[in-house]
Amino acid sequence: MTLYGENSPPADDRPTVQVTAVTWPDDGPEPVTAPATGEPDGGPSRPRRVRMLLAAGVTGGVLAAVAGAGAWAYAGDVPRGTSVLGTELGGRSRAEADRELRAELGRRAAALAGPLKVTVDGRSAEINPADVGLAVDVPATIAAAAAADAHAVSRLVGSRTVDPVVTVDVDRLDDALRKVLGDKAQGMTMPAITYQGTTPKVVQPKPGLALEPQRSAEVVRAGWLAGTPVTVPLVERHPATTPEELSRLVTELAKPAVAAPVTLRTNKGSVKVPPAAIAKSLRFTADKTGKLAPSVDVKQLRAALGKNLATIEVPPKNAAMTISGGRPTTTDGRPGQQLDTATLGQDLLAVLPKSDGREVTGELKPTPPELTAEKLSGLGIKERVSTFTTRFTGGMASSRSQNIATIARQVDGTVVLPGKTFSLNGHTGERGYAKGYRDAPVILGGKLVPGVGGGTSQFTTTLFNATYYAGLEDVEHKPHSYWFDRYPAVIESTIFWPDLDFKFRNNTDYGVLIDTSYTSSTITVSIWSTKIYDSVKTEYGPRRNITTPKLIHLEPGPSCIATNGINGFTQDAFRVIKKGGTVVKREKFTWRYDAEPRYVCGPKPS
Repeated sequence: MTLYGENSPPADDRPTVQVTAVTWPDDGPEPVTAPATGEPDGGPSRPRRVRMLLAAGVTGGVLAAVAGAGAWAYAGDVPRGTSVLGTELGGRSRAEADRELRAELGRRAAALAGPLKVTVDGRSAEINPADVGLAVDVPATIAAAAAADAHAVSRLVGSRTVDPVVTVDVDRLDDALRKVLGDKAQGMTMPAITYQGTTPKVVQPKPGLALEPQRSAEVVRAGWLAGTPVTVPLVERHPATTPEELSRLVTELAKPAVAAPVTLRTNKGSVKVPPAAIAKSLRFTADKTGKLAPSVDVKQLRAALGKNLATIEVPPKNAAMTISGGRPTTTDGRPGQQLDTATLGQDLLAVLPKSDGREVTGELKPTPPELTAEKLSGLGIKERVSTFTTRFTGGMASSRSQNIATIARQVDGTVVLPGKTFSLNGHTGERGYAKGYRDAPVILGGKLVPGVGGGTSQFTTTLFNATYYAGLEDVEHKPHSYWFDRYPAVIESTIFWPDLDFKFRNNTDYGVLIDTSYTSSTITVSIWSTKIYDSVKTEYGPRRNITTPKLIHLEPGPSCIATNGINGFTQDAFRVIKKGGTVVKREKFTWRYDAEPRYVCGPKPS
């Protein structure tokens, strides 16, 4: 740089160069300077601000150099000095950076794909990263690198590291971590209000330790990239409903709700809803956050009111199908009139806290039958698929025979829709005296004793065999403790309210009609539908583990039923189903029968 004064330089042959005064920034006020021709006042000290003249030609060269450095610093989409996973991506285009990062991930593939050790509340396990969706989102990472904050000087001489964007399936990770935690999770105690009779019973809310999915994902993402074991924290969670709010619900709703009946008025008359029915239908349900909300279960309310609704409602009647002249015949149903339940629950909930004005208005609306003749006719019930008959003694004068006939009449004409499960207990309900059942021998405590409904097991066995040979799916059945020769071994079933049930599922695309009939010595069940299989047969294995009956003397009396005793044994039975000439299913049924003792009514001979 050349500094020029007031006097012109000696003439020479160089071109004239224009000069520009440049003022450099200053940290303080400018001192007073002497005239240009003299020395500055105050001696030889230099002023803090200095004016210099720069040759324009020289300035251009410096600026060109600066411009070149700037162009170099801003080359590419990613700021220079930017790295991801130790790989320099600065100065590259997005496409180049993408390729470079994928190459680095390829070099780390084995490590990133390996199992990740996680510990939750002291329990450790390994998680496969792919199973929970752990991966580096390359496009998102490149975008983050390109957006890195880097000013001009930093681009020239600085550096920065951008963390990869890691994705994870939060729900799948949470499921995997819950399996690691197992039953050690200290879940929240949810608030609850239930009724014992008409007295509210309260469960107080308590906090628990639980996984927080987003927090879990955060620590797992970091640990996976670092290649280190991860300890996933548990966080304390409190139910949303506090003890104070729970107490308020009891005082303002749960107690006054059952303090008096509610009158339900309709245009066909009124029905009293007693406190007991309110208690059975008023629900306080906590969601997963522990927020307790009241509601009225209208279905439970209807069940609790029972026959009282019959004074105002007319139930709809489903279309029916019977077998007449060897072919199915359909009879149309009819609509009914029932309470509109759409707003009944909310209306009832609104008056339950009140001590006065406990009335609601119900609207009766036409209710179509669930099963219409049109729908029934389209179910493909057109032919008899299977039939099964068992025999009994005693004629229809026998109480046992009467029970068989009673349950047969209850089940006759039942239609099971495709995909639905039939429950014999669910269909008949409790089989008691009020429904026409009588006392007859049943097996209790390993011996025959009089009991209401004795003999219904024979109908159950007959129905089970009819569905078995129709190829329908067995859902639940239990053979007798002892084998009786009136039944096929293994392929038979008992029933007892409410613990022992018989269930089958209609696993076909067609409707299933149960047709029952009986004589004074037989009970027959037939299944009508569309035939699917060529044949359904039973193949038996040999009997094994034979045991002989013991002799037991019982106290004489009306409850003592003598028996001859029956051998016990184990046997296998195989249901073999053929279709198109090929076995499509082979199912194994196995049962172990106890030896029925020989019971004698009387003391041992002396």
